[in-house]
Formats: sequence, structure tokens, C-alpha cells
Amino acid sequence: MIVYQSTKDQFTQDVFDDKIEVKILEFFKKNLHRSTAANEIDSWRDSMQYMERVLRDEAIPKNCGVAVEYQLPQSGKRIDFILTGTGEDLKEYCIIVELKRWSEATLSSKDAIVETRVGRHYGEFPHPSYQAWSYASLLFHFNETVATDQIQLKPCAYLHNYVPDGVITHPHYRTHLEKAPVFLKGDAAKLRDFIKQFVRYGDTGQILYRIENGRIRPSKMLADSLAFMLKGKEEFVMIDDQKVVFESALSLTNRDSSDKKKVLIVKGGPGTGKSVVAVNLLVELTKRGMVTQFVSKNAAPRAVYESKLTGAIKKSEISHLFKGSGGFYNSKSNIFDVLIVDEAHRLNAHSGLYGNLGENQIKELMEASRSCIFFIDEDQRVTLDDIGTVDEIRKWAKRLGTDVEERELASQFRCNGSDGYLAWLDHTLQIRETSNTTLDGIDYDFKIFSSPVELKEQILEKNRVNNKSRMVAGYCWKWNSKKNPGLNDVIIPEFKFRMKWNLTTDGSLWIIAPESVNEIGCIHTCQGLEVDYIGVIIGPDLIVRNRRVFTVPSARASSDRSVRGQKNLLKNHPEKGRSILDRIIKNTYRTLMTRGMKGCYVYCTDKETEVYFRSCIGE
Repeated sequence: MIVYQSTKDQFTQDVFDDKIEVKILEFFKKNLHRSTAANEIDSWRDSMQYMERVLRDEAIPKNCGVAVEYQLPQSGKRIDFILTGTGEDLKEYCIIVELKRWSEATLSSKDAIVETRVGRHYGEFPHPSYQAWSYASLLFHFNETVATDQIQLKPCAYLHNYVPDGVITHPHYRTHLEKAPVFLKGDAAKLRDFIKQFVRYGDTGQILYRIENGRIRPSKMLADSLAFMLKGKEEFVMIDDQKVVFESALSLTNRDSSDKKKVLIVKGGPGTGKSVVAVNLLVELTKRGMVTQFVSKNAAPRAVYESKLTGAIKKSEISHLFKGSGGFYNSKSNIFDVLIVDEAHRLNAHSGLYGNLGENQIKELMEASRSCIFFIDEDQRVTLDDIGTVDEIRKWAKRLGTDVEERELASQFRCNGSDGYLAWLDHTLQIRETSNTTLDGIDYDFKIFSSPVELKEQILEKNRVNNKSRMVAGYCWKWNSKKNPGLNDVIIPEFKFRMKWNLTTDGSLWIIAPESVNEIGCIHTCQGLEVDYIGVIIGPDLIVRNRRVFTVPSARASSDRSVRGQKNLLKNHPEKGRSILDRIIKNTYRTLMTRGMKGCYVYCTDKETEVYFRSCIGE
């Protein structure tokens, strides 16, 4: 959807008459049925004046097409500025310009990320060149007109207030700068030359109209590329009930079967292959021409599975197929054919940085798609904000008049295929009573260590084999290194043990990054993923007294958002609150202690807790 559309001639007149932001706002309200913040209106006025100066050249035809705020298909994202026309080679061109009013930024070690202030919020944001290229990629791969008519997309970024300082153009971002050049303050003439390099004649073929009305479906190139990436990757091969669930999902999402919305709930414990089925569905449904996305609350599974498909850790042409769960509150109804929701137990009610957007993510996902597939394990709900339950999904399906089917993945592929270990762990953590009171006869390498140093040494040794061993811990230590990289986080003084939390360098790819074994992960960067050996530090939030397992929510670090709001919960609902918090902490350690496919090594900060675990394995 295009908010504002005109010719270059009319656009320059609207800017000259000081009416451009008013006209954009009028169309914005008319087309999107809502208003917007004052700072966005200000940005339209300022940035459009800069673009009008760039276009003030007779060599750029008056009848070129101009579009402002083009809303990308199946996305809440909008392209700031588009110019269309024909080149000297008689090909049709579409210049995509990402506009920023930034005046400063800080270099980040992460791929395609910079740190800057946007409004009152200082944080991490996509590099403008990556942003422009990713929007062009999305348009190319999902707008059938662009692909079939061979419309040439040329993305770039224009930061008209940014004085060159070597940050935005740093060699670290070379890959993205090559795909979409960036123009800074004083570069208006260079941007003008970039445009004239491609556009020499006007838009006589109604390029903008054809793009606006183009059919939305994945391109054959994207589908073929995905299928090629998946081919031959053993970790994504489906067996047994994984294949059964996969075929059931394909049958459910068949467009020809019914116009009614459909929901499939797939239940499965740790290591049952939920994500393997989800990735296979993403590839196959895209191949079948369906607009599909892989959705998860946590960024880590999305980043890791994209990386495993592409074989690289940099952003790629398939990045837009992996989305967070908080971006669907303003999506159009049925804009997606299928949404594949991994780790559905981690869904929240509200979205946004301050939890003030949307009504319910489950509802919003269902409304945005014709078919919705939820992969869920209720025993992995690990924060107070997690609302993902089978009952909650059923509730919203009923309200929306949606058919629901349910399947279950039973075969275990983690923990050496041992249901017995999981049953023993549930019994030991006193989540539920089982008959598995010992690990006798269970082929799984479980060990207790009396020193975190010894635990680390064992994990480092295992990791030398294939870089598939990591350390994790309960979130009982503040993230001091976030603001001061020179500090350590997880500190156990009596053993002179000091390590940093993850995320500082490797971000969501921590679990597969080459050197990340030297950092400690937490629940947020390992849930839904696995290694061969996992080393777990049980902090003071879980202790044992007289063989009874207690949880201590107050021992969690203040920077841990997973138990944010616990004080009000305990004040208003003491008994219910204690029960919820108890389950969250136990679920957290259950999840951490089931990340290892071959073994789990444990150190307890509390001595009596260590003694208890040793007794449970017969030591």
C-alpha cells in the first residue's frame, strides 16, 4: 500500500508549497485508518525537503513516479521513498531510499547493527544500508510483478543530517554498503548521480501502479534457494512422527480444502523435533507458493536456524522469513497464508518495548493468517509474561470461529533419546512425581561437580571435539558487562570463578558462535536449541532443604525480566503467585538441563542442593 503517490513534478510543488507533510498525513489516515506521532510528521517535512533538493535536476524527468511510505507486503514496515522511471537501457527502475535523520551512531561488532538514539530510545538498530537492501529483497521475492516484469530495484540510504565520521561507512558494514550505498550530509549530489545512473526517462509504464497491485507470493528464486539450502542437511531430516506431523500440516494448509481459518497445535517435549518440522514446513510451503513465516518470541532460534540454512552468520535473503511474535498487532487479516509459530509457549499478551501494543499475540497471529501452526511445550513457560498454553490457543480459535486440530511429537531426540532422563529430571526437580527416581539404566551422561572451575574445564574439553558444548546458568547475576565490557557477570568468589553473560558480542547466535564457549548463556539464548553437552550452574534461586526443592524468586537478578512484576503478583495473589513463580523457576532449570543431547554437567551454588542431586543419582 502506498500512502502518498505522485509525479516528481507534483511532489516538488507540494514541497515548495509547504504542504507535503499535510498531504502525506491525509493519505496516511485515509489508507492506514490511523494517525501517527508528531515526530514522524516532522520527519516527513524535513526529509522530503532534502529529497526535493536532490531531485531538483532537469536530467531527472518530471514524470518520474514518486511514492512515500510504501507499506511492504505481509509486513508492518514501510519504504520511506521510491522513485520510478526508465533507464537508458529501456529497463524499468525503482529507486528505494531509506531516509534517516540520525546525526550520530556507534559501531557495533554485530552484523548489520549500529547503536544510536531514535527519539528517546538509545539502542541497537539495523544499519540503514541493510534496511534498504532488505526492503528491496522483500519486494523482489514477494511481489510477483517485480519479479515477472523484471523491474530493477536499486536500494540506497540517505542520512542527510549525518556528518561523516567513519562509523556508518566502516568496513565492518562493507557487504551491506555494496548492496545499498549510503549517502551522508553533503552527499546530495552523489545521491543525485546515483539516481541519474539508472533513471533517464519518466514512468510511462505505470510502474508504481503495477507494484501496488502486484500479486503477493514468494518468488520461484526464493523457493528454489530455500530448497537448495535445506537439501543434504542431516539435522533437518525428519523421521517417524515428525514426518507424520509434517504431512498433516501440509494437508491442513491446502488452500483448496476450505476458506475457513485453521489452527494446528503440535505438542512435544524437549528434543522431539518441533523446530525441525517447523523449518521443513517453512521451506515446503514457500516452495508451494504460500506466503509463510517462521515466528518465535525469542530471537535466538530464528537467528540460529537461518544461519544453519544459509551456512553463514550474516543477514541473508531469507532473513525476512524469520520474525518475532510481536509484530502482528497491526497486520491485515489473512495477509499470510501460513504462520509457523515455534516455541508457542513463549508468546506474550502484549507487544512492544513497553508491553503496551496489541491485545493478545495468539489472537493476532490467527487473525493475520489463513492457517496457523503452533509448536508448544507448556513445561517450557519460563517468564511471568508467557501466556502460551494449549487452552489459550483453543480459546482464541473458538472466539474466531477457527477449526483446531492437534498432533503430538513423542519421539525423543535430545538426551540420547531418553524419556527416562526427562522423567527423572521432573521427579528430581519435584515438578511431578514419576517412577524414575534414579538414573539407573539410562544412557545419558549426567554429572555433578563441586567446583564451577572443574565444570568449565570439562565443557571446554568436550567443546574441542566439535564446538557443540556450552555453559548456561540461572539468571541470578546482574548483567554488568552490558554497560562496562571490562566487568564480569557470573562471579563465584570462593572459586575465583568469573565469566561474562552472553549477547555482548555474538548476540542471538551465541550457541553456535566459535568463541562463545567462553561466555555463559541464559534461558533466553538457548531455549529451543541444543548442543551435545550442556554445563548448568544452578544459582541461589533453586535450593533444597531436607530433600524438598524450594525456589527463591528474590534471588533472581534485578535485570532479569522473566520475573518482572513478581512483587505485585505476590502482594495481590500470594498463594497463586508463589505457585506460578515456583513453576517458572523449575521450568527454567528443566529447560536448561535438557539442552544437551549427550550429557548435562551441573554445579550448584548451594551445598545442600548439590548433596541432594548427588543422592538422586546414587552417589
